[in-house]
Amino acid sequence: MEKRIRIANYALNVLFIGNHQSDSNKPILVFLHEALGSIPQWKSFPTKLCQSVELAGIIIERRGHGKSDPLDAPRTNKYLHNYTFELKEVLNEVLPLNQSFILVGHSDGGTIALLFAKLFPKNLLALITMAAHTFVEPETIAGIEPTVLAYEQGKLIGLSRIHGDKTDHLFYAWANTWRSVEFLNWDIRNEISNHNIPTLVIQGTMDQFGTIKQVESITQQLKKATALLIPNCGHHPHLEKETEVIQNITEFIHPLLS
Repeated sequence: MEKRIRIANYALNVLFIGNHQSDSNKPILVFLHEALGSIPQWKSFPTKLCQSVELAGIIIERRGHGKSDPLDAPRTNKYLHNYTFELKEVLNEVLPLNQSFILVGHSDGGTIALLFAKLFPKNLLALITMAAHTFVEPETIAGIEPTVLAYEQGKLIGLSRIHGDKTDHLFYAWANTWRSVEFLNWDIRNEISNHNIPTLVIQGTMDQFGTIKQVESITQQLKKATALLIPNCGHHPHLEKETEVIQNITEFIHPLLS
């Protein structure tokens, strides 16, 4: 079931998987998409993971994405922090009081999950990040350039079918922010440190947007972080190695439910 959730002066699109109000004693999975992501771009992964761990789930489309309202201002180097506060507002609207939850974030969504865990740890049982960033690497910028070229050559036309007339604004908000001089020193390693929330850090060994240094930067800052490197896998472990990723996340979550 999809529903529009109004926060502040705009609305976001949210998809509910299963009955998220059926058992308040069980945590809910909250899925946070990538930089150019949306609900449909997750494909079958959220539903399959929810079935595997026997939990309900929620997928949130951030402002500017999918069927959510468009961006209304230029992005700054604090845009991921801003989305963290947006996430807090959404969860206040959609989750029952004192409902526990698990964040599952990919790329930008993983970074938002890391920031959220430090800022708002209440009721957060665990978090799973996939291809998250905590600082800017040369490999990240190098990975963006061919994506921009492909977009400008019309090879990413599928994005417009998802984001509609917001596509250009969203795409260049991402690409231009990460390539800007102001963003080169972006670094949140000190901002995510020293919490006790169990964290599974997943990354493909062939991720074109980041190296193992991103994984290390997370595991070195957190007290209960476990790294999972997926061989022969790029930036989308949940799509490229779906079965393996679901199995590992299930094995990570199940002990936390007992």
